Amino acid sequence: MEEKFKTIVNDTFEFSLHSKDLETLDVISDNKKSNVIYNNKPVEVETLGADFRNRIYTLSINGNRYQVKIENELDALITKMGLSLGNDSFEDEIHAPMPGIILEVNISAGDEVKKGDFICVLEAMKMENTLTAPRDGVIKSVNIAKGETVDKGKLLIELEKND
Repeated sequence: MEEKFKTIVNDTFEFSLHSKDLETLDVISDNKKSNVIYNNKPVEVETLGADFRNRIYTLSINGNRYQVKIENELDALITKMGLSLGNDSFEDEIHAPMPGIILEVNISAGDEVKKGDFICVLEAMKMENTLTAPRDGVIKSVNIAKGETVDKGKLLIELEKND
C-alpha cells in the first residue's frame, strides 16, 4: 500500500506526496547539508532546525529559508475531525484541543494549581474532556465561562510565567 503525505511549506503552500515520489530522489548527505538530485537537477538543502515529534523542519534550499511540516494520512484525519495528537498547549497556556462547549471552570485568576489539577471540562462530540494544569503555577487569566462555545485552538487559560 502506498503511503500519502501532505507537506505544508511556510504555512502557505500545500503539496501532496506519495511514497513513490520519494523514491525518485537521489540524496547525498553529510550531517546538516544535503545535495538532492531531482529530475536531473541538483538542489542544495541545509537543515537549520528539526522538531521530529511534530514533523516540522526548517530548511535552507538554494539559499532560501523554508519551514516544512509533513503530515501523514492519520494526521490529516485527526485534523479533519478537529482532534489533536498529544498536548497542543504551551507550558504557560491551555488551548482548546477541539471545538466544544465549556461545561465547568474549576479555577479563577490568582488560584494556585499543581500539575495535573482539573482546570475545566470541555464537551466535544458528546464526550466530556477534562483539561488539566500542564505544570505547577498560578492562574494568570481565565478566558472562558461555563456554557461558552469555543473553537479549536482558542486560548482558555493562562498561567503566570515561570522565572
